[in-house]
Amino acid sequence: MSVHDKREAIIARLRENGCRITSQRKVLIDIILQDECSSCKEIYYKAVKKDSSIGLATVYRMVKTLEDAGFIHRQNMYRIDMNEAIA
Repeated sequence: MSVHDKREAIIARLRENGCRITSQRKVLIDIILQDECSSCKEIYYKAVKKDSSIGLATVYRMVKTLEDAGFIHRQNMYRIDMNEAIA
């Protein structure tokens, strides 16, 4: 599955769960999909370079949302696992 397909699948699942998809959330999804990040702060530092309006709290909320949706698991933190999330 390509990065674009993963991104679209994530966005579709989040919308199904009632999550509003903002440009900030798209930036965060892209960063998590493209980079292996070890912490929310690392995601935040990368995100701020792309959109200075993204706050650390936004990163933590998005990570929690992705975790609740089954895309992120603590053992492989901040790496999206499409196989388990779509199953």
